[in-house]
Amino acid sequence: EMVRDCRHGTGDGQRLQTYYRRWENTSQEDNIWKGILSVIFFFLIISVLAFPNGLSVLYFLFLVFLLFLSHEQVKAVMYWLDPNLRYATRESDIMEYAVNCHVITWERILSHFDIFAFGHFWGWAMKALLIRSYGLCWTISITWELTELFFMHLLPNFAECWWDQVILDILLCNGGGILLGMVVCRFLEMRSYHWASFKDIHTTTGKIKRAVLQFTPASWIYVRWFDPKSSFQRVAGVYLFMIIWQLTELNTFFLKHIFVFQASHALSWCRILFIGIITAPTVRQYYAYLTDTQCKRVGTQCWVFGGYLRSAVGFSFLCFFCFFLMIRLRIKMSSRNK
Repeated sequence: EMVRDCRHGTGDGQRLQTYYRRWENTSQEDNIWKGILSVIFFFLIISVLAFPNGLSVLYFLFLVFLLFLSHEQVKAVMYWLDPNLRYATRESDIMEYAVNCHVITWERILSHFDIFAFGHFWGWAMKALLIRSYGLCWTISITWELTELFFMHLLPNFAECWWDQVILDILLCNGGGILLGMVVCRFLEMRSYHWASFKDIHTTTGKIKRAVLQFTPASWIYVRWFDPKSSFQRVAGVYLFMIIWQLTELNTFFLKHIFVFQASHALSWCRILFIGIITAPTVRQYYAYLTDTQCKRVGTQCWVFGGYLRSAVGFSFLCFFCFFLMIRLRIKMSSRNK
């Protein structure tokens, strides 16, 4: 019957024939891209029904796949996603860092308050919402600046003037973001949560308020990472938490430096936003494991995040090692030619 419809150009056969013509005229790249998006879509649908870690597992598997590619092959994938990345340059190639640090003027200080300074401030406000501890936030903030000092010989954009690092970064941007995030945390802790159904609300204003509240937390608990009676396991767990946090941050800058894309590119800030989303349940599960005596093992999201971090760090340093060897090989070849 369908063959007969195709011959006469009616019914399901005509629709099938139209679909086949469209499919036949599309390029190979479009078909691959649509196939990848369809696989991701159905994987996330299944993850909603079977397990709650769909996005994290998908990103983890993607990193495992990248581990089997060379540096040039990964860059080819990036060029396929965005051809403009072929002409991308590093910030360190077009900008100078930590120059004339003894010259301190208001014009120079104000010039540092750009979109990246706001990113520092807003980023630490979000981190404070996740960590919810002044002591832990300030410790991570200060140790991160020390991490920049240790790695600035590999990442030139880590080089900063002392007043930029201490006053602008630690005190103003990071400190202001921590203060804002903790104030929001205290407000949410003291707030009373009264959830009601739309059917029980009879006014339009009340329904609008209820719709807005749908995007706020269902509850908010008081967080206490440190306790006077903390066991050695809890203290060691907090130190491990800070190390993992620093590795996650450091990996972002290594990826940006190795594969040559700027912080303003969508590949950079979309990845940071995605990592922030999957970090929220990870921190919650890890905190429950450290502080709740009835919790005997970490949650599945912690295991998935650990796998992601191990793959990401291994991938970054493997590519950096290959990149370093390639540069040394080019230097030796150029010296021989001379």
